[in-house]
Amino acid sequence: MYGIAKNGWWIALLALAAVGTLWNTSGRSGEAAVVLPAPAVDNTRAAGPMQTAVLAGGCFWGVQGVYQYTKGVKKVLSGYSGGDRSTAQYEKVGTGRTGHAESVEIVFDPKEISYGEILQIFFSVVHDPTQLDRQGPDSGPQYRSNIFYTGESQRNIAQAYVAQLGQAKVFGRAIVTRIDPLKAFYAAEEYHQDFLQRNPRHPYIVINDLPKIDSLRKVFPAYYRDSPITVKGN
Repeated sequence: MYGIAKNGWWIALLALAAVGTLWNTSGRSGEAAVVLPAPAVDNTRAAGPMQTAVLAGGCFWGVQGVYQYTKGVKKVLSGYSGGDRSTAQYEKVGTGRTGHAESVEIVFDPKEISYGEILQIFFSVVHDPTQLDRQGPDSGPQYRSNIFYTGESQRNIAQAYVAQLGQAKVFGRAIVTRIDPLKAFYAAEEYHQDFLQRNPRHPYIVINDLPKIDSLRKVFPAYYRDSPITVKGN
């Protein structure tokens, strides 16, 4: 992700977008969302304790933003997974040498939305799982596509869904999403939390992330909530 201080290049891109010369369709980083089949392997929605999913799909600003608009999700934090606590800072993660990926921690009610449905939104709206160690304009292993599972059930659902989508050839290219056990999640700095809600006119958000919210509303209207949850409000 290009930091808050970046300006010139993004201002130029925003100007082009404003006159309709690029990114004129809604979707993941400006691309059209992919309508995907529901997971064939999934948990049945049922009352129970809150569950947690940890996903990485590029800049965490937009990933957090999408799930803040998703019904059944109760809390979403931006953060880092895949590396050690000692390197879980934005500047260090940005070097691409820490093992961390920019990630989000999603707490959801299993009675309202299943883990498989969380993944369906992840692959359809949030990001392009065929991009290796990058996402849209952001490059490096910290922007990789990665599912961090918290138990055997999540691992089985994730592996089965990736296999299902691969067999269906819905993307036209191989899915490169990693599926790894969650070792730890470290919350990102405060200024990264709720970034989309606090900075809706930031050029990066306008070009890359607001289209994802629009795609969630259009492709998954049953999951879309008009008013997003926020970290500050939880």
